[in-house]
Formats: sequence, C-alpha cells, structure tokens
Amino acid sequence: MAEQKTIVFKVSDNIKEKMIEYYDLLRRDKKPPYSIFQADEGGTVITLYESGKVMFQGISADIDANMWKDLESHFNNRDIDSEIKAKENKEDDKTYYYYDAIGSDEVGTGDYFGPIIVTATLVDKNTRKLLEDLKIMDSKKMTDDKIRRCAPILMDKLPYVTFTLSNPKYNDMANKGFNMNKVKAILHNRVLFELSNKGIPYHKIIVDQFTTPRSYFSYLKQENIQDKVTKITFLTKGESKHLSVAAASVISRYLFLNEMDKLSEKYKINILKGASDKVDDVGREIVKKYGKEELYKIAKINFKNTEKILNN
Repeated sequence: MAEQKTIVFKVSDNIKEKMIEYYDLLRRDKKPPYSIFQADEGGTVITLYESGKVMFQGISADIDANMWKDLESHFNNRDIDSEIKAKENKEDDKTYYYYDAIGSDEVGTGDYFGPIIVTATLVDKNTRKLLEDLKIMDSKKMTDDKIRRCAPILMDKLPYVTFTLSNPKYNDMANKGFNMNKVKAILHNRVLFELSNKGIPYHKIIVDQFTTPRSYFSYLKQENIQDKVTKITFLTKGESKHLSVAAASVISRYLFLNEMDKLSEKYKINILKGASDKVDDVGREIVKKYGKEELYKIAKINFKNTEKILNN
C-alpha cells in the first residue's frame, strides 16, 4: 500500500491567487472551516486556508507540493524546504528544555590569561526547578558575584564533571597545530564521556555548538580518540535551550574566576579577563617583572596579544 503523505507550508499572496485559479474546477463542494477551498487532484487532497497555509495530503502529495514550492522560488525567491526545516528545528528546540539531559560548555577560550575549563552537568526533572529558582542562565549574562553564589549550590546538587586545561598544555597543543575548535572538541568529549558513563539515566547529550558536527567528530578521529560520545545534539545558543548547558557554563566560569584569583594573588597583579588592550598592559607588566618566558605558563601564546606585548 502506498504511503500517505502530509505536507504543510504557507504560500505568498500571489501564489495563493494562482492556486485559487488553478484548482477552480477541481474543488469539492464542501470545505473545512477557515479554508478558501479543498480540491482533489489525482491522489492528492489540497486544502488552502485563508491564512495562506496550504496542506497537501495523499500518496502524491510531494509531487503537487513541489510544483508550488518551485513557483514560490521562481516568483518570490523563497526556499520553502529551508523554511520548513527551520520551523521544525525551532519546535524541536522548545522540547529539549524538558529532557533529562547532559550538557557541556566551556570558559576561557576568549581570554588571553588563564586556563580553559570545560564542564558537563546533568539536569533532570528533579533538579530543574532548583535552577529555575536560581535563575541560572548563560554565565556571560550573569555577574561574577552571582556566579560565585550559585555555582557552589550547583556543584553540590548536580552530577558534574569538569576538566581544566592549563596554559602550558594549551600552548603545547597550539604549537602542534591544534586550532581552538579542535581543542574544544577534545575537551568536551572528555567530560561528556566521563559523565555519561557514570550510570546516571539521561535522555539527551547537548553541546553548545561551536563547530559543525562533521568537523567535531573529524577532530576526534584525527587524534584517534576511542573513548568518545557519538550521540550528541548540537544546539546553537544551547545555554538558552537546556539548563544543563547553562549550569555547565556557570560552573566553568566559577572555576575560571577562582583560577584568575590565584594568578592575581601569585603575581601581585590584577590579572584581567578577555583580550583587550588593558590585558596587553598586564602582560607587559608580567614580562617586565618575571620575564617573557612566564607568559607560557599563564597565557595563550598564539593569541595576537603576545606579539603586541613583546613588540611594544
């Protein structure tokens, strides 16, 4: 038996007029509420609604739908398939929030000084309300004071795994030709693999997308990493779509702030976050007091800041 298909999308006003004319002699006598017409063509039932939404139902629904998609492309430069896919993704994004999920996020990749810290956390139906009450969100949107207050609570209540990549280890990787996305892929996989193998039930693993899935897994393959997580949902702005990613971001930021405090105390200088001109000034002070070799221990040498610090 042939498969029955249903395809729905919205047409522009000029295409709607063409559809009314095209199906004039094929209309049914009765029509659904709020529709302009319902028509039969071969194995397809076509329903055009006043809103412009059109529904194709039947074994040849894709054939009829494709004709009108092509006309939308020709007359209005619209890619209906892309619009449908984008809408589906948007609807999917809304559902992710309610999954019991492991999420990961990293901090320090845009900071000249300090390590890179990546964390994976698990948030389920039992801990979701706690995070909602704490108003947990992307750490970049939270003050340092709030992060310092909230992160210890998350670390006490949530299953999590974190890993800190020191500056010397990062610089070694950069010297071997690793770009930042490759470094991040390796670190995310490490914490996700460890947390997902602790035996705690979950439905999804979500990563705040920083590269294409193809590139992500290619990076792991290049390093012949065997212990890897393969069933991953990559989401742009993942911290806004699942609390596990937001919680991972907050814990990573908290640990990063602690590391920066330690550096400031050790060098008796206020070690700044970011990679601004003021950060360059801090770098020059470090070089003046401790020598340029010290940068390798506390900074990301392949950043442009290094050249500005040493040549000015």
